Amino acid sequence: MRRQLAAALVAAVLAAPGFAQQHFAQQHVAQQSLAQQQEPFEPEGYRADNYRAPVPATLERARVLSTSEAEAIWRAKSGAFVDVLPRPPKPKNLPAGTVWRDAPRKNIPGSIWLPDTGYGTLPPAMDDYFQRGLARASRGDKAALLVIYCLADCWMSWNAAKRALAYGYSNVAWYPDGTDGWERAKLPTDEAQPEPRPEQ
Repeated sequence: MRRQLAAALVAAVLAAPGFAQQHFAQQHVAQQSLAQQQEPFEPEGYRADNYRAPVPATLERARVLSTSEAEAIWRAKSGAFVDVLPRPPKPKNLPAGTVWRDAPRKNIPGSIWLPDTGYGTLPPAMDDYFQRGLARASRGDKAALLVIYCLADCWMSWNAAKRALAYGYSNVAWYPDGTDGWERAKLPTDEAQPEPRPEQ
């Protein structure tokens, strides 16, 4: 008898208006909260390790571009594109006769390539190199639109865009899908050469 009474009470509660909807809504909120906890968030400073990992969906004070938005800027020639993909420099003191071949890089046509400028910290010479490169890309105009990219899931581009903001550039756009997204959209790329770095 007690079991029947308990079952009847549970059935009555479940049948009460709005119970199912309320329960579903609570589950949905809990799932959203869990998903948000798992998503990458913007660190206060620069990311200093594990640079190939999921990136945040945002960068404070910067525009975040989709591939179609980046393409529109590129076609209109309304912004300067800055590639920050790292590139290992030629090792010093290679044995005589050693052949050194840089890994090829194809980037968005018209870009300026400033490798190794997206690390969490930059030595003074590299910091100066990045500042001079951005000044060249923007033609000295800190209000010019800069589109900064690398590859998909690349914190180098996030760091570099954040650093450009710290240098006082006011119109920074971050293109998080980089050349991976560009090539997926079957957009053209060009063989690229980096701007000479201080040690070269």
